[in-house]
Amino acid sequence: MERYDQLYRLYDEFDADRLRAHQEFVDLFPPVDSRVALAYWEDASDELADLRDDIRDAFPGTGATYADVAAHATRDQAFTGLDLATKYGRQVNVLVLDVDETLRSAGTTDNEIPRETLHLLTEFHEAGVPIVVCTGQTLENVKGFLSQGLGNAVVNSGDVSVVYESGTGVFTPGHGPETKRLLYEDLGDDVRGVFETLRQRVLSDAPEAVRRGCHLQGNEFNVTLKPNFETGSPDATAVVDDALVYLLDLLGVVVSDRLDGVESDKGDGEDGTSDIVDAPAGEWTRAFYADRDPEIEAVLDSRDELPSDVEIPEAVASFLDRVDIGYYEGDAAEVVSRELNKPVGVEAAFEVLGIDDPFALVLGDSKSDLRVMEWVEAEDAGIAAAPEHASTVVLEHVRSTDGLVFPAGDAGDVLRTVYALNRLVAVE
Repeated sequence: MERYDQLYRLYDEFDADRLRAHQEFVDLFPPVDSRVALAYWEDASDELADLRDDIRDAFPGTGATYADVAAHATRDQAFTGLDLATKYGRQVNVLVLDVDETLRSAGTTDNEIPRETLHLLTEFHEAGVPIVVCTGQTLENVKGFLSQGLGNAVVNSGDVSVVYESGTGVFTPGHGPETKRLLYEDLGDDVRGVFETLRQRVLSDAPEAVRRGCHLQGNEFNVTLKPNFETGSPDATAVVDDALVYLLDLLGVVVSDRLDGVESDKGDGEDGTSDIVDAPAGEWTRAFYADRDPEIEAVLDSRDELPSDVEIPEAVASFLDRVDIGYYEGDAAEVVSRELNKPVGVEAAFEVLGIDDPFALVLGDSKSDLRVMEWVEAEDAGIAAAPEHASTVVLEHVRSTDGLVFPAGDAGDVLRTVYALNRLVAVE
């Protein structure tokens, strides 16, 4: 109980709020070319040093650690960090971070990663904790905002890795021939062929509403339709639902075309092209994925397009077990490989980074992030956290483990908790 007693004393006897405010000011607002601003920054820096010295003097041997904790974490964050330190007895040694609606949130941060969050990530980096960004975005998008937010020195340090397109590739600057690993190249020709055909047909065969209302994300492998409207808006939600139904049907047609011994009456549209919506092959994929994903089932049911009593050919079902449909309400509908997912990408990133015994903090909001969370739990290799608006299944998992749920756009909340964990776990 000594660490708990010491922590109670720290927050009861010292003005931790004032200390933290000075630390944030010194960290986030460096001195500029203004005599007044410089004087103000120097005064805050001097007072910060005095407050830290008071704590160091009051806790012989551990004062520097407690001063760091008080300067970075609120009382609640510090005690949660200590609970985690007591439970697991080890430091987090790698960060695995989703981006959209996790590090940044369109509703509260103008879709930018908050400055505070970026600074905290830099502090973890300086403490020797590698960072793995794990996202469905394209590599070029991620490289752009990481370099802008963290700086080229951090991104190219050899301790930052990007798992992009939900695990189809891994990019780890500074590792020579291992810098870029194209995991999708290891897939079978049959799966790669389906994805190539989907990419060729996805826009040309699309209904007008989908073709005009969506664009094809510039992925290396995955086939992702994104709305041409503000993410989460009613227009975006409607067109993504349209895109989901269309992708299900198109996937069924492409798969049945490529499998030997599978026949499907695809029908003909009025313009002579295949009438994908009415294709029995589309019913196979609708039934298959509705049975596996309640969100997909709900979209189909709301449109009266949920098939019943559908017998899926064994060859089709076996192939679909290797392909997944991703649905993100008002944000995207996509076709991905089940053999390539975020856990596969994260494991590859750990291998390149040389992390043999990971204990990761996994931040995410979607079902693809849940797979990473479940993987680290099964391997006793980390803890999970999620924003309060995350998918229901993600929140259920996080609340059933350590309860690390943070406000939208405030990933800094859980990063400060883990900062406290890492500092306190070493205190005897």
